[in-house]
Amino acid sequence: MGAILPLAEPAPDAGPAGILQFAMPAVTIALLAYFLLFQPQRMKDQRLRQLVDNLKENDHVITSGGLHGVVTAVQREQGRVTLRIDETTGAKVRVDLWAISRVADKDSENTPSDSKTKK
Repeated sequence: MGAILPLAEPAPDAGPAGILQFAMPAVTIALLAYFLLFQPQRMKDQRLRQLVDNLKENDHVITSGGLHGVVTAVQREQGRVTLRIDETTGAKVRVDLWAISRVADKDSENTPSDSKTKK
């Protein structure tokens, strides 16, 4: 005949220590996600908002649609900016302030004044 196996005893109530043991990894993962993902994005958004708030004429900007232009007028009340997008014809376009995705350096290669095309 086979041996009779004892029945497993029910697990004792874990209580507060068991809940803490279960919640600690979740809290640790949430903190890591905050500091590695959310905090850097929040700081980047804050820097961009500060750059847009300090926008002035002759600043080189890039819109979220990829337009490169030079600021010719800032209309803060309407939330708009007028950009000169073509140096030769003087073509201008009005965009909303929220559409500005980057303020470019005047010396960088990605400025609108660069008329050279790389092949």
